[in-house]
This record gives sequence, structure tokens and C-alpha cells, in this order.
Amino acid sequence: MSKVDIFTTSTCPYCHSAKEFFTKNNIDFTEHNITTDAHARKELMKKGYRSVPVIVIDGEYLVGFNESKVESLLNI
Repeated sequence: MSKVDIFTTSTCPYCHSAKEFFTKNNIDFTEHNITTDAHARKELMKKGYRSVPVIVIDGEYLVGFNESKVESLLNI
């Protein structure tokens, strides 16, 4: 099974859509909300990202929520 992490904010509609997609498709994921988690925010900024969602699937980083790209990486 793929390792999925998602960096989000509390008010991001694309973040909510991505999480709904993962839940609907029974994909386990770990959420890192940069609004409430200063460490996650620093980690994301250190990597050069300034927007969310940032989805990490088996080490590959995607900025934004592109459902077909996510499906391709997860082989679903």
C-alpha cells in the first residue's frame, strides 16, 4: 500500500476535496495541517512549498489536487 501524506490548511477547499477523495476510496493518509502544526508548516516551507494542498505519495510531491494524477500514482 502506498504511503500518502497531505499538507493542508483548515480553510482550503482543495484540501477538503483531496481528503474526501482519499476517504471515499479507502486510502489511508496522514494529514499535516499547517494552520495548527508549526513543525509541519516549517517542514513544508523548508522544501520550498508555499501553497496547499501538497500531497506526497511514496515520496513524490504534488502541489494541488489533480484527481487523475493521484489515481495514476496510486494505481486506482
